[in-house]
Amino acid sequence: MFSYGQMIFGILFFLAFLGIIILQYRVDKKSQPNYFRGSYKVLLGFIIAFTILLTIKILTQK
Repeated sequence: MFSYGQMIFGILFFLAFLGIIILQYRVDKKSQPNYFRGSYKVLLGFIIAFTILLTIKILTQK
């Protein structure tokens, strides 16, 4: 499906992207804390939705 090099690139890209997003979140949260109140609820919702979709996929596979 993917070559070894493509997999390495994808993983490194994802880690770099995640790192940049986390750093920007921290900077923005310090400068504008009112916009980030309750943001953990959104993250929790995404994690729950992803878990439900993954569970449905696993249970419906043959």
